[in-house]
Amino acid sequence: MVLLGQNTKNMMNFMTLITFLLFIMPSISYSQNLGNNILLTNRKIFPKQETISSYAVVFDAGSTGSRVHVYHFDQNLNLLHVGKDVEFYNKTTPGLSAYADNPEQAAKSLIPLLEQAESVVPEDQRSKTPVRLGATAGLRLLNGDASEKILQSVRDLLSNRSTFNVQPDAVSIIDGTQEGSYLWVTVNYALGTLGKKFTKTVGVMDLGGGSVQMAYAVSRNTAKNAPKVADGDDPYIKKLVLKGKKYDLYVHSYLHFGTEASRAEILKVTHNSPNPCILAGFDGTYRYAGEEFKANALASGASFKKCKKIVHQALKLNYPCPYQNCTFGGIWNGGGGSGQRKLFAASFFFYLAAEVGMVDPNKPNFKIRPVDFESEAKKACALNFEDAKSSYPFLAKKNIASYVCMDLIYQYVLLVDGFGLDPLQEITAGKQIEYQDSLVEAAWPLGNAVEAISSLPKFEKLMYFI
Repeated sequence: MVLLGQNTKNMMNFMTLITFLLFIMPSISYSQNLGNNILLTNRKIFPKQETISSYAVVFDAGSTGSRVHVYHFDQNLNLLHVGKDVEFYNKTTPGLSAYADNPEQAAKSLIPLLEQAESVVPEDQRSKTPVRLGATAGLRLLNGDASEKILQSVRDLLSNRSTFNVQPDAVSIIDGTQEGSYLWVTVNYALGTLGKKFTKTVGVMDLGGGSVQMAYAVSRNTAKNAPKVADGDDPYIKKLVLKGKKYDLYVHSYLHFGTEASRAEILKVTHNSPNPCILAGFDGTYRYAGEEFKANALASGASFKKCKKIVHQALKLNYPCPYQNCTFGGIWNGGGGSGQRKLFAASFFFYLAAEVGMVDPNKPNFKIRPVDFESEAKKACALNFEDAKSSYPFLAKKNIASYVCMDLIYQYVLLVDGFGLDPLQEITAGKQIEYQDSLVEAAWPLGNAVEAISSLPKFEKLMYFI
């Protein structure tokens, strides 16, 4: 009986203790500081963290057509999905420069692209979404005030019909050095090399319709000793900050040496006489930037060797070089270096190789060497015009098969004799770059969008020019 009484007493004391603990537990609270969030565990209070993101819309008004790009960035300026991809993209032809005599119609040609862009940006985000239009070489080459009239019509269109955030400087002609700089940002952004040492970055070449750009990062010492340029000319070095790291970027744009413009320069050399770059059996006229050029073949047809000499003249390879090293036309080459070791070639470097069947046109990018253009040129120059249309159906469809010999030789000479690349150097040519589980266009608008977004008050300044 005594043992039983003692056990009962112990059990009652134990139960009393448990009851007391259960009673006081709800009043015990503790907190954990997680960044800016205070987590109150006893009351299950989880303050909602605001998700910061922003869209950006960029129009690329090029010489061959107009394109629209829509991007969606998170608070760290990483790309988010826009639908199933990380970029909305569409294009229309012809470009704004085709409406030199009708600026209002030039602006109206953008309406379908504008409406598509608005359809993918949520309505409550549109008024906060920066929109930009950058016109490139096509408008740079127009005579008189034609380009400014077109730009003003575009400004009026965006102000009156757009629901986006239109800043005063939203519509402009971007110069070639800006175009090259933005493409460099695009490529290195997509490849994940921004913020790393300049020796780890990738140089870019962009062969457009009216101009060609070269841009790559150089050492601080090289930038410091860069040649001075004449008043009014673009400096050779652009200084910018990306992810907190300063870069010195050699960049130069060669106006008149894009694919379409270069044909005019090559035909000018022969002064309306038969040109050895034109295929046998073709007798026509080439039109570019409001001018016409006689394009007819020699009686013997195209000649690889003779055409190459003509291209050398058109590129002004013998022009006096006032510096230690030049590309062509007396332009400083940037000194070379680690930032040029890896190269990404965009636009017509990709399109021509794909359209003549040198590579699979369905791939977003591929490896290629300058010598590959030379090999294909030798085969193309041996054809007559009719055979070329059969051999190159993509070019025939665009009515440019007659220039296949010329275009292939031009790209080889530009890369090897102009930019000084080894004929066997492997470069990446592409229209798109893999980014996460998707693809982004290998074009300057993404770099422009990064700058536009990083200048918004709620975003950290990822990119800015010094």
